[in-house]
Amino acid sequence: MATRNDLANAIRALSMDAVQKANSGHPGAPMGMAEIAEVLWNHNLSHNPNNPKWANRDRFVLSNGHGSMLIYSLLHLTGYNLPIEQIKTFRQLHSQCAGHPEYGYAEGVETTTGPLGQGIANGVGFAMAEKLLANQFNKPGHDIVDHYTYVFLGDGCMMEGVSHEACALAGTWGLGKLVAFWDDNGISIDGHIEGWYTDDTAGRFTAYGWHVQSVDGHDPVAIQKAIDAAKKVTDKPSLICCKTIIGKGSPNKSGSHDCHGSALGEAEVAATRAEIGWNYPPFEIPADVYEGWNQKDKGAKRESDWNEKFDAYAKAFPAEAAEFKRRMAGDLPANWNAETDKIIAAINEKAEGNASRKASQNAIAALAPLLPEFLGGSADLTGSNLTSCGSFTHVDAKKPGNYISYGVREFGMAAIMNGMALHGGLLPFGGTFHMFSDYMKNGMRMSALMHQRVVYVLTHDSIGQGEDGPTHQPVENTSGLRYIPRMDVWRPGSATETTVAWVAAVERAEGPTSLVLSRQNLAGIKHEASQLASIRKGGYVFSDCDGKSDLILIANGSELDLAVKAAAELTAAGKKIRVVSMPSTNVFDRQDQAYKDSVLTAGVKRVAIEAAHPDFWRKYVGLEGAVVGIDTFGESAPGGVLMKHFGFTVENVVAVAKTVL
Repeated sequence: MATRNDLANAIRALSMDAVQKANSGHPGAPMGMAEIAEVLWNHNLSHNPNNPKWANRDRFVLSNGHGSMLIYSLLHLTGYNLPIEQIKTFRQLHSQCAGHPEYGYAEGVETTTGPLGQGIANGVGFAMAEKLLANQFNKPGHDIVDHYTYVFLGDGCMMEGVSHEACALAGTWGLGKLVAFWDDNGISIDGHIEGWYTDDTAGRFTAYGWHVQSVDGHDPVAIQKAIDAAKKVTDKPSLICCKTIIGKGSPNKSGSHDCHGSALGEAEVAATRAEIGWNYPPFEIPADVYEGWNQKDKGAKRESDWNEKFDAYAKAFPAEAAEFKRRMAGDLPANWNAETDKIIAAINEKAEGNASRKASQNAIAALAPLLPEFLGGSADLTGSNLTSCGSFTHVDAKKPGNYISYGVREFGMAAIMNGMALHGGLLPFGGTFHMFSDYMKNGMRMSALMHQRVVYVLTHDSIGQGEDGPTHQPVENTSGLRYIPRMDVWRPGSATETTVAWVAAVERAEGPTSLVLSRQNLAGIKHEASQLASIRKGGYVFSDCDGKSDLILIANGSELDLAVKAAAELTAAGKKIRVVSMPSTNVFDRQDQAYKDSVLTAGVKRVAIEAAHPDFWRKYVGLEGAVVGIDTFGESAPGGVLMKHFGFTVENVVAVAKTVL
């Protein structure tokens, strides 16, 4: 029978062998955390390798994602569908075992990690989702939502600022089912960290309101005692500081950065085999070790027991059980299409000329009754982002609700929302000023990379922000977001377009959406009924002329009205003008070529108008067209004054159009 030491050494062997075969990777962290992993995955983690998506499983996050062979070893050994052939192709093209854990590649990987600090922040999101759903669905005697979130993290995660943002909020929320293990090995890529990391980490987390313990990370008994103690503290998240030796088992490279980010080398791999007594060839695991790790039967029993609990819950609370299943599946309500058609039509009928941030709030208020999974929030700008509405109640550590004050933590908010979306059962959206999307850009990129339905509400969209000046006036941000693969960006030009954008964002299961919204008022536009479906295509003919156009004006946001007025002047001067509204270039670009050609007619010159950097629009106007944009920073003055100062006037648009004509 295999000993616990044998089980831990299986992780070391697989990790060093896979990294050596690829001649690329990070063997040190998996080798140093092997005992911690064995205690957690073999004796504490409630999971089922037969069904990696079981709703009430514990969630595990490897925040120090460079140590990816740790999670791949665990998934393979415990019985997930990750065969040894995939381990052998570590870091190779199309392998399930990518260089860092990638959500959707290998079953059992809960989130993509690699950019350090975001994994622990995702973990906070997982734990917050568990708490919120437990508050919403659990009934006396029926705890159907009852699971833990476990996170492994390293020194790099601790240094990254996003971990400060998320972990401080976790303490405020009192997330008693969040347990993090810090791999305190004192090494990063540059070497021993005492020259650049001297934080009192235990003191820092204690100050956040966490329960903190310190253990020998190579002592299974001590690790188990710490986990037991962590579970007894139900009103605080727990940090277990695990003192470890990076690359443990390597006789010549353990304890140094030499085993952090590169293969050990054939000679050192052989020496390590001898050192740990692993007398098997590469990628060979003896049967008794597999048996000691196998969690398939135990996992099936865990899920079966939960299914019995859920069946009893469904009999007592059938409506709630059906709603839980719908939400965890990510399905929309059955009446969604009919109800949203009514909402769009009603808002279009009103044709209010508010700022699009206000139109967004109205859309949220209309959609919220249909979507109990809606979870709003803002990074300390609720009154400016207008992300809350009358049906929302603030949630904190002591009471349920559906609106979160994230504090001034934009990056933390993005990463936490990713964790919530990955958990399932919630549809998170969060707001900030568009300028500060720069603070959370990598989290937004991770939403897109992982195909997650997260909605970013980005208000104060341009120099129209006004008096706060260039530090708060985005110029390049909208284009930057459009370049993120799988990110849909909408900059609507009317209340109706804003509502359509919201509906599209909710329906979009395959990726995130950024709603770029104005502080300045939009024109009160009532769209033709025939245009409502076309808005969903991202770009459409807003107004047209008889016969072939002389010029196409393309605009969005508050500049749509500017294009309409300029078109009227040009028409009065005898020119034939088409106005195209382009609220989402990403969505428009996905349409078939015939539709795109019907909107942007080939051979007709074009002028694009957007209060943002002009270079993005060259793909639509070509070298013979022009762009009315802004390629410098803004100024501090009222928004209307700035629009005039930077040329966003009817007169200037007409003048530019005439130069093209």
